[in-house]
Amino acid sequence: MAEVLVYVDHVDGAVRKPTLELLTLARRIGEPVAVALGAGAENTAAALAEHGAVKVLTHDAAEYADYLVVPKVDALQAAYDAVSPAAVLVPSSAEGKEIAARLAVRIGSGIITDATDLEAGDEGPVATQSVFAASFTTKTRVSKGTPVITVKPNSAAVEAAPAAGTVEALAVTFSDKATGTKVTARTPRESTGRPELTEAAIVVSGGRGVNGSENFAIIEALADSLGAAVGASRAAVDAGWYPHSNQVGQTGKSVSPQLYIANGISGAIQHRAGMQTSKTIVAVNKDAEAPIFDLVDYGVVGDLFDVVPQLTEEINTRKG
Repeated sequence: MAEVLVYVDHVDGAVRKPTLELLTLARRIGEPVAVALGAGAENTAAALAEHGAVKVLTHDAAEYADYLVVPKVDALQAAYDAVSPAAVLVPSSAEGKEIAARLAVRIGSGIITDATDLEAGDEGPVATQSVFAASFTTKTRVSKGTPVITVKPNSAAVEAAPAAGTVEALAVTFSDKATGTKVTARTPRESTGRPELTEAAIVVSGGRGVNGSENFAIIEALADSLGAAVGASRAAVDAGWYPHSNQVGQTGKSVSPQLYIANGISGAIQHRAGMQTSKTIVAVNKDAEAPIFDLVDYGVVGDLFDVVPQLTEEINTRKG
């Protein structure tokens, strides 16, 4: 069976969930070979093997932390040259899409971004995408070279499938461009204790109807009762009620959780483009004609200030 390269997103050896999802998808089209780079790379082997990696290629160097993107592209290209894979899968983060795009240019291959599913095809992997502001779903395959595919978080359920996970050192020679952009400082993001927005299985968002930054406490309380991430519409962000880093939409972040709860959000196309691929969508809005109701699986016509606290209380009661 052909091998499939999977780029590993990890923090000091702790593998992030989107990588485990990629391994699940990779097993549909071949044997996953994971590429782990940077500090703690060797510590990823156990988790990767548990989820189907037959081999783990590792390399650590200061360049991965000190410089942006290019050293990782150099390493992924080295892995590509060593393995000659049937496809290369990368998590669909901002950095992941830049790495994938640069790799595709280098190896002369087509690229598919923001896939939401992956299956084997007679002429290579076939990816499902949501396109044109999520108005259409397409089936796509690369027609030139080795497919390079970025996959959105929450596109597949994580499935354990123990494999050998043999660790091998990857030989990497950095290009002249690898040191072109240096990282001069880092500031750790303040932790809220909630999941990362783009990776969360549940997202609770607030919009214009929240009517003020002080009222986002209601949205946060519901999110915390569900172990969810908090999102916001562009209107709420532009009004200064919530940070831009939490914006969901075409000009913000794209999410694909198992459950998305929209509170006081009208459902403008800009917002829909960022959350329409959610598996189950629930909306609370006092306007029965709001466009968001054309999209939802479950809708509640009512004032969010009445509905959301009752929902939070009921969830906490059932949990308690």
